[in-house]
Amino acid sequence: MAKTTVKAHERPHISGDGHGAFTVEATEEIGLKRQRYSFAKIPAVLNVPDLIELQKASFEWFTSEGLREAFASISPIKDFTGNLILEFGEHSLGDPKFSVEECRERDMTYSAPLRVRVRLITAESGEIKGIPDQEIFMGDFPLMTDKGTFMINGAERVIVSQLVRSPGVYFMKDTDTNNRPTFNATIIPNRGAWIEFETDNGTKNDETEGTLGVRIDKNRKIYATTFVRALDPRWESDDAILDLFDHSPLIKNCLEKDKDVKTREDALKEIYKKLRPGEPENAENAENLLRSLFFDEKRYDLAAVGRYKVNSKLEDEFGESKLTAPDLTKRCLDKEDMIAVIRRLIKVAERKIHVDDIDHLGNRRIRSVGELLQNQFRVGLLRLERVVRERMTTQDIETVTPQALINIRPVVAAIKEFFGSSQLSQFMDQTNSLAELTHKRRLSALGPGGLSRERAGFEVRDVHHSHYGRICPIETPEGPNIGLIGSLATYARVNRYGFIETPYRVVDNGRVTDEVRYLTADQEDKYVIAQANTPVDDAGKIIVKSVVARFAEEYVEEPPERVQFMDVSPRQIVSVATALIPFLEHDDANRALMGANMQRQAVPLLRPQAPIVGTGMEYRAAKDSGGTVVCKVDGKVVSVDAGRVVVKQSTDGLERQYDLLKFTRSNAGTCINQRPIVALGEDVKRGQILADGPSSDDGELALGQNVLVAFMPWEGYNYEDAILISERMVKDDRFTSIHIEEYECEARDTKLGPEEITRDIPNVGEDALKDLDESGIVRIGAEVRPEDILVGKVTPKGETELTAEERLLRAIFGEKSREVRDTSLKVPHGEKGKIIDVKVFERDAGDELAPGVNKLVRVYVAQKRKILQGDKMAGRHGNKGVIAKVLPEEDMPYLEDGTPVDIVLNPLGVPSRMNVGQILETHLGWAAAALGKHIATPVFDGAHAEDIQEWLQDGGLPADGKAWLRDGRSGERFARPITVGYIYMLKLAHLVDDKIHARSTGPYSMITQQPLGGKAQFGGQRFGEMEVWALEAYGAAYTLQELLTVKSDDVVGRVKTYEAIVKGENVMEPGVPESFKVLIKELQSLALDVKVLTESHDELEVHVSDEDVSERAAEFGLLMGAEEPGRGAAAAAARAEEELARAGMAARRLGADGSLSETSETGELAEGEEPEEAEEAEEPEESEETEESSIGSMRLPEGEPLDEEEENEEEDLAADEDEGYVLEEEDEDLEGGDEDEEEETIHEDFSDEEL
Repeated sequence: MAKTTVKAHERPHISGDGHGAFTVEATEEIGLKRQRYSFAKIPAVLNVPDLIELQKASFEWFTSEGLREAFASISPIKDFTGNLILEFGEHSLGDPKFSVEECRERDMTYSAPLRVRVRLITAESGEIKGIPDQEIFMGDFPLMTDKGTFMINGAERVIVSQLVRSPGVYFMKDTDTNNRPTFNATIIPNRGAWIEFETDNGTKNDETEGTLGVRIDKNRKIYATTFVRALDPRWESDDAILDLFDHSPLIKNCLEKDKDVKTREDALKEIYKKLRPGEPENAENAENLLRSLFFDEKRYDLAAVGRYKVNSKLEDEFGESKLTAPDLTKRCLDKEDMIAVIRRLIKVAERKIHVDDIDHLGNRRIRSVGELLQNQFRVGLLRLERVVRERMTTQDIETVTPQALINIRPVVAAIKEFFGSSQLSQFMDQTNSLAELTHKRRLSALGPGGLSRERAGFEVRDVHHSHYGRICPIETPEGPNIGLIGSLATYARVNRYGFIETPYRVVDNGRVTDEVRYLTADQEDKYVIAQANTPVDDAGKIIVKSVVARFAEEYVEEPPERVQFMDVSPRQIVSVATALIPFLEHDDANRALMGANMQRQAVPLLRPQAPIVGTGMEYRAAKDSGGTVVCKVDGKVVSVDAGRVVVKQSTDGLERQYDLLKFTRSNAGTCINQRPIVALGEDVKRGQILADGPSSDDGELALGQNVLVAFMPWEGYNYEDAILISERMVKDDRFTSIHIEEYECEARDTKLGPEEITRDIPNVGEDALKDLDESGIVRIGAEVRPEDILVGKVTPKGETELTAEERLLRAIFGEKSREVRDTSLKVPHGEKGKIIDVKVFERDAGDELAPGVNKLVRVYVAQKRKILQGDKMAGRHGNKGVIAKVLPEEDMPYLEDGTPVDIVLNPLGVPSRMNVGQILETHLGWAAAALGKHIATPVFDGAHAEDIQEWLQDGGLPADGKAWLRDGRSGERFARPITVGYIYMLKLAHLVDDKIHARSTGPYSMITQQPLGGKAQFGGQRFGEMEVWALEAYGAAYTLQELLTVKSDDVVGRVKTYEAIVKGENVMEPGVPESFKVLIKELQSLALDVKVLTESHDELEVHVSDEDVSERAAEFGLLMGAEEPGRGAAAAAARAEEELARAGMAARRLGADGSLSETSETGELAEGEEPEEAEEAEEPEESEETEESSIGSMRLPEGEPLDEEEENEEEDLAADEDEGYVLEEEDEDLEGGDEDEEEETIHEDFSDEEL
């Protein structure tokens, strides 16, 4: 094998056999700003590869090879007579029309025109029709950005790689009805018919009776001998068949049982009878059928990987028998393949060979972007082929041109559908740089052609020995997707067949060489592999007598001479997120899993801080994520300011400008802001980081803050994992983050005329318009609060028919202000902030807008969120909690020198969770901070307890890491010394501001007339069966009656109650709830005649006319129409205010009194995919159409009384369920006059584990 010497950051060439072997020496990272002291004892042999290579390389393959293969698969297209032939030639991708940034701004797709050369030939004369080699436009094809993402309709998306079962042949064991073992072999193609060979034990309990059968495409079974006879005239006689299979008893039994079939023709007829029952048997048809099923490249495709797997699995069989192995380029099956499969199956049945393990990574491969796109593109091309064939028959042969035959719509639609709605095309998780990077390296077993959540058992989800160095055993979501979604290990790469390879150092006779070889899981099983920490002397000789090593799934102890390979690094078994956890080796795996997942949810902070205790992986994670700006050339910085960096190239003196992103919104609503970290006149190298992105500090990943922590209980405020923090964290903006929300407003053409964006809004006072400019759009820099107008917009109302006189008067005196209603864009409930940007797109100005839209305004509102009670925080070890109290700095416990601690954590959070890594981090962080150093302690190769003690002593700190603390309130010493030190803490995206929610009136479900649920729908608080029991037990009869009627679904009662409150009268008796009427209707639908009787047995009329209700509702502005929530009907609110004033009451603005047209997933849910976890956001239980009415905010108990499930971390953050903390306003009793009383219900739904 040829050795090639490469620099460690280059990708080694993969030779034909799929192993690249090369000599390496790891190089220092380029342009590191911060030096870390490393505790690593194992020298770095290989630099971490480019972390998004998986995405980039795959798409590159697609644009060069994949598209060519796809066109070749349908070329040439012939018509039914064979007269016209359409051939496809070379393809080319043009230049994109807009840059990525322009596409983001204009909601467009970043794409380039795809063109392909075509020729139309008539078969008879061989002449070329039309222009020879004419280029035809095949639609705009989405391009991958430099960061490995796609910009689709202005949103950044990631195509997740899929883990699927590889095409090939599989030998499995099963049991029959009598619990006896049966064995089967299945040939699984990439596309085409499946073929299964299986053993059958016969009816008696006699081993000797067994036979071999064949099933084609799950049809009825045929004897294997019949099938073999039909394959080839050479194997027509019984003797020939027995010789083929070494006179196996299974084959003899088949021949005995199948005495009727003696010739090839009989065999063919028998097969045809089973495959096409009811059709006349005919040997010729049977032969054609078999040929088209398995031996025709158009109908059957094993793919390169399938052929490679079949040949490698059947290697021995081809060797032992006189069969010739088919060539690796042959994509369909061969007769020899079938014989070899049967031969191997006989050996498996005789227990000479083991069956296959389908969860082994040698049998699962990765379909990356390129292949997924190619499959989708092929689907489009096949539809196009059908269209072309049809058009060939209808068009005149003399005048036909390629352009007239080809309709590109099916191809464009297929690609659009894939990017827009495939389960594997996901909205990029952009909470921080790490989330972005991990999303691109994610592997999913779900999706089309993969598993489904319900069907996947434990085996598929489990960690497998072949995952070593390929898939991270730690990082996977908790919840229904556990084990189905994984992350690529740090050094892993994917070979050309789609199998994951991991690098090993070659060991030659007990000496570790400089050669590194990438092995697939299949190859690895044949070798003895030592761990990376095996002791080695300077010459590379292994210095221990016996080495702990791996062999297949066993752990073995071998002498050094028997060792063939050695791991390149201890971190090669984990993913990037897991490799960022210091002291991972001291944490329980369940907690490490939470730690890895929660780092992805950390919100980028205002002033990022790199961790004092890192793992040395921070630099590469930040650089490869795409959040930072990386220099593309060697040169000198000639200009630098907040918005750009200009580098003069050292080669040709040309200047290159790098523009920085300033305060733009990420997919997750966090803030992207880049800051230059190079100085004027500085020499920079290619690959050096020029500017920090969000969550990076001096080019290193910085997700949180280093804070001084004490482990002690404090007045019960850190009970159940709660966290106590110092007010200094708030004052110094240590955990302050910026969040940016985007609101858009479009002016459309309606049936009654165009909508207009204007400052002139009916029934709105000057005060509400103070921040709007002359065109009705809010000014940049304005502070806005809920219900403030962002964009003034009016929509025409239906006009009554005018009489001739009125028309004449209107013509003379001009149009009097037309009837319009206010449909302005307002700030939704619970949101506030500062306007940082406004973008206006107009059709007249030449902007591309959706049909029917004349003007589009986008407003960006930014808010600074300080840390506060109810926010979730976590460390890197799965130690998460909710802030219970923000304590004044002077009350916090302080060290003897007067330094107050920043955070107090509960010591009980450590022992049962077994994540001791946090304690080691605390000690080492304290020592490092005292010495003013930053530290790297790589996973599985980090600092030991002795090292930490040494550092503590060097820093002049107690060797046990404990200090005497004093109570900030009394100044007294606490009873014993307390563990103190620096921990890296993160603020997670679960912010209390996004979860808290209150409602008095709002939208109702159309069917049940109960309030909707969830914050996104501006819903009410769920009052379930258990809560009803609580009120019953308490004897609160009237409260209960109110909750079940006027506050929920007594339609008449709630309007009348509102009226009574407004007028200061007594509240009437509640009426009949809607749910009771629905129940009666349901019973009637079962043909039961149900009557409601009073106590005196008179019949009660339940269904009341709603006209009266509608009138009253309108009178009080409690509209029952259908608009969106939170966009309230201002006019109605104004009318209600007048009514209130008339009633002599203090006027009071109503809540969200518009109503809701579609409750499905409004607003925040719109973009959400989950990222992965492509976990659908919980949908409201009610129907889609809803109605707005009055008071109620309570939802009736529905079905199950059980508590809601515990909140799932992986759930789309955008979906606000009724869980979390819900603060709810009940209806204020306005009779009280001056003060509105609020009843607050805090609904806690964190379980012990969750907190």
